[in-house]
Amino acid sequence: MPLPLNRDSVLQAHELIKPHIHLTPVQTNTTLSNLASTPQSHDALKGTPWEGQDPAKPKIRLFFKCENFQRIGAFKVRGAFHAVKRLIEEQEIEEVRRKGVVTHSSGNHAQALALAAKTFSIPAHIVMPTISTPSKIAGTQAQGANIHFSGSTSQEREAVVKEIVKQTGATLVPPYDHPNILLGQGTAALELQSQAAELMATDKGLSVAEGKQGLDAVITPCGGGGLLSGTAVAMFGTGIRVFGAEPSFQGADDARRGVESGKRIETVKTLTIADGLRTPLGEVTWKIVSDNGMVRGLYSVAEEQIKSAMRLVLERMKCFVEPSAVVGLATVLYNEDFRRMVEKEAGEEGWNIGIVFSGGNTTVEAISKLFAPATEAKAERAEGVVGQDGSKMAENVAG
Repeated sequence: MPLPLNRDSVLQAHELIKPHIHLTPVQTNTTLSNLASTPQSHDALKGTPWEGQDPAKPKIRLFFKCENFQRIGAFKVRGAFHAVKRLIEEQEIEEVRRKGVVTHSSGNHAQALALAAKTFSIPAHIVMPTISTPSKIAGTQAQGANIHFSGSTSQEREAVVKEIVKQTGATLVPPYDHPNILLGQGTAALELQSQAAELMATDKGLSVAEGKQGLDAVITPCGGGGLLSGTAVAMFGTGIRVFGAEPSFQGADDARRGVESGKRIETVKTLTIADGLRTPLGEVTWKIVSDNGMVRGLYSVAEEQIKSAMRLVLERMKCFVEPSAVVGLATVLYNEDFRRMVEKEAGEEGWNIGIVFSGGNTTVEAISKLFAPATEAKAERAEGVVGQDGSKMAENVAG
């Protein structure tokens, strides 16, 4: 019995889950805002669709919602707690405990549902791909969940889920494709909106332009679309534009391609480093993400751009994030289509853009492996930013 998909429902969801989530901080960073407002070099655009074109010159100020500091290290706990609490309201706690809950997830929703179930003493069955990040598997096991392994595609995961439901009668709590999940995820955007406005009211110099006191846009990562859909529902009617960001590697940008073709892509098989974004949109999230009145645009970025953005966050913000978390920032910094759109629509005034860091569930070992090929260029990278083709892009920004 899900609530209607509107902002009021997100507000209700927020009240319901407040006792179980952290109010994560919103941070700013002068270096990254200045870099976002600095045109990319012509060298950085070589080998891209924008080679030979004049770089965009948008004016941008960035506000980062740090869900990497959320419980279990990701925003997913919001949707999980909302879905479980609604389930308890509908079926009564003893009935939910008798049946248990089940889901499939590569890691963050797995840990989130395991925590929510543990909080209310509910048995949890979690189906995880064998290629899931070891730290995410360990985090899920730490919550006392029963883990079942599967193949990496959504079809393979769902087949195992069906068998578990058949054997146990457990109630499925989907990782993203359910109204109660996306309404819970949308609560992060509610907080981001108010926190950013408070920061700008306290320090007027944080805003992109004098007299502008709120966000103009929010960009989130997009995998199954729960966070993006929830953000779109939460921001609808506020005047704040919502955008989605995806990896392009091995067809991981299924949402963007699907919207362009007018048909949802139901299968994705990719080994992008943004492992939390390896799933396709579901039927519920597709309806929202494909609605241009809800989500203004979808943009994709290459693996090296994700790595470059991640390095900036780690080194300049001192903020521990996973690759999936920074695809929005990579889009703002390196996707010329997005940057030109901002330049055109915002004009000389510019935009205040909120970016959701979706999580920080990775390890030092994984990060070391991710950046191992680039260790020889460490000194150069400390002075510049790596472009799409691996070339150095002069930073020319204050710290």
